Amino acid sequence: MMKTIIRNILFPFHELFKGHNTMSYLRELEKSQHFNKSQIYELQSEKLRDLIAFAYENVPYYKKLFKLNGIACEDIRSPSDLKKLPFLTKGIIRKEIETLKSKSARNLEKSNTGGSTGSPMIFYIGKKRISYDVAAKLRATRWWGVDIGDPEIVVWGSPVELTKQDRIRQFRDRIFRTKLLSAFDMTEETMLEYLRIIKKFRPLHIFGYPSSIYIISKYAKKKNIRLDNIGVKVIFCTAEKLYDHQKSLISEVFNTRIANGYGGRDSGFIAHECPEALGMHITAESIIVEIVDNTGDPLPPGQKGEIVVTHLDTHDFPFIRYKTGDIGVLSEKACPCGRGLPVLKKIEGRTTDFIVTPDGKIMHGLSLIYVLREIPGIREFKIIQEKPDRFVVNIVKNSIFRDESEVLIRDGFNKRIGVETKIVFNYPPKIEVDRSGKFRYVVSNVHHPSVNVR
Repeated sequence: MMKTIIRNILFPFHELFKGHNTMSYLRELEKSQHFNKSQIYELQSEKLRDLIAFAYENVPYYKKLFKLNGIACEDIRSPSDLKKLPFLTKGIIRKEIETLKSKSARNLEKSNTGGSTGSPMIFYIGKKRISYDVAAKLRATRWWGVDIGDPEIVVWGSPVELTKQDRIRQFRDRIFRTKLLSAFDMTEETMLEYLRIIKKFRPLHIFGYPSSIYIISKYAKKKNIRLDNIGVKVIFCTAEKLYDHQKSLISEVFNTRIANGYGGRDSGFIAHECPEALGMHITAESIIVEIVDNTGDPLPPGQKGEIVVTHLDTHDFPFIRYKTGDIGVLSEKACPCGRGLPVLKKIEGRTTDFIVTPDGKIMHGLSLIYVLREIPGIREFKIIQEKPDRFVVNIVKNSIFRDESEVLIRDGFNKRIGVETKIVFNYPPKIEVDRSGKFRYVVSNVHHPSVNVR
């Protein structure tokens, strides 16, 4: 009864009160997900033409950009025409933040990226975009049999959410049966409290950073605290790469399935996995995804490159051909679930999650992660590449870690990179998460040359 009241009365009223059209957009998305490929492409084309025309007339940055590049609105008729436009980058947004606002925009919400590379990016989002992103998230959760009003645990660390934990937010969460656990505060004491809350709350689904949920799962297993019998139906992981070892342990501890999601504050709710698990369905009604090579040319499905997104519902602060800095691959296959939404086959990680070798090749950070995972006595670690042949390795060790393990790590790095590397070892008591609350195993501060990721 409570779930029905939340889903049909309280939540729709809450969204309308905030000026959002979430529920009407959700109904649209639940119909359009069954469109065929041609119908989705036509829908994208229609919305793209509207966005381009609006941006030209109302957004100073784009009016100037089009004139400087000799582009007319009529030149951009469909997603295939996007390659005629220059990319939008974080640097451009930082520099042109005021000219990127629509002249007609009202009540914009200020937002920012987490700043995992040390330099957060501020931008603005309008109510239409928020509504579509929330609707897309709700549609994806319904694929897994959970809905508005089902008890939910959220493991999150974003400063935006955490600064809103006032009485109003707490009251709202209580009404909607949502419980927030801070990913910023993952000590042994807080994790014991988190486990107590989870067992008492008995969530039907959990949403959050895979690294944080993994830490909770690992701690539960260490303390022999059972979570496999509380009825969690699905765990939604998002905002950072979900590694196989994380997925395996989380699934084991909670005895449930894991749904991988991909998106960001800047880029929107891009894609989410369905139970068929072929890949992640792109929210194609709102977002056009391109995969481009190092020269900026679009790549066909099956080839790996940087993910570029155009969010079709960002009129107030347009994101058109926005370079995400993430590496991914589009699928050539349709999903057996029957939905016509295109499929993002996999996400390799951020460009800063890759290692640049001295001879100019780019390697996935997993190549070095596996070296450390094979060494006994390592509880946590983080690898920072300062130069092509220089790394800082931070290790939280336990009693079985041996000094000679440093030699094994050096040998492993040298073997995978192909040259002798310089490694500085640090042994902090804990590895701090990024300011966003996320955790990244590998961070490269080396500029990526124009070569293909391998």
